[in-house]
Amino acid sequence: MNEVLGELAGLLDLAQGVIWAAALVFVRVGAVLALMPGFGEMAVPQRIKLALVVCFTAVVTPVLAPEIEAFGPAPALAPLAGEAVAGLILGLGMRLFLLTLQTAASIIAQATTLSQLFAGAAPEPQPAIGNLFLIAGVALALGAGLHVKAAQLMILSYDILPAGGYPDARAVADWGVGLASQTFSLAFTLAAPFVIASMIYNLALGAINRAMPQLMVSMVGAPALTLGGLALLAVATPLILSVWLQAFDAFLVDPFSGAP
Repeated sequence: MNEVLGELAGLLDLAQGVIWAAALVFVRVGAVLALMPGFGEMAVPQRIKLALVVCFTAVVTPVLAPEIEAFGPAPALAPLAGEAVAGLILGLGMRLFLLTLQTAASIIAQATTLSQLFAGAAPEPQPAIGNLFLIAGVALALGAGLHVKAAQLMILSYDILPAGGYPDARAVADWGVGLASQTFSLAFTLAAPFVIASMIYNLALGAINRAMPQLMVSMVGAPALTLGGLALLAVATPLILSVWLQAFDAFLVDPFSGAP
């Protein structure tokens, strides 16, 4: 009888360790999915998000449970807050890449006079090109296995952000500034062909107007600029999304170039 009780006590201790590890993982995964492209969108119902968090937790916990049980913190509220902070850092990094597409789309729309075309088609005020890029980018990322890469990212994140710990605020700030600078540079790079083409076109219109003052350049030039912008958009969008996806995948592989 004593042997049975001893085995039951050992099983209870093991179950307590696994449950605590699952709770830590659940908090981090929930914070990540709240901001993750595709899974964290406002259009996704809360029950679906909760089911996704549970599924990701079931995938990540068996891998990390032994490590968290051996070296993780004791059950308390403070480690849970640290897990939430770590998850928000990862989720915010992924969300910045969606903002990259929005920024590139805004630059393109302003350069090609398409900023007011169907501008109110989405809950957030942005040009139609932004809606196109966001939907296409999220669909492309999900089709390329975002769920698998996100699970790998969550597992590997514990090497740099240990369970229950708090990242250094200064390091996080430096990392965030560097990532924001990188994503804005990427956005301008994606929009650069449209900006350059628009500048050349407007310079040509200025020269024509100088040579022929009687010609109403604005009446001729604006429709041509819009048509040219749409044609260039049709040709360049696959390349833009391909470059963006490569940058996003590189972030998922190594999100902490300047680790917080």
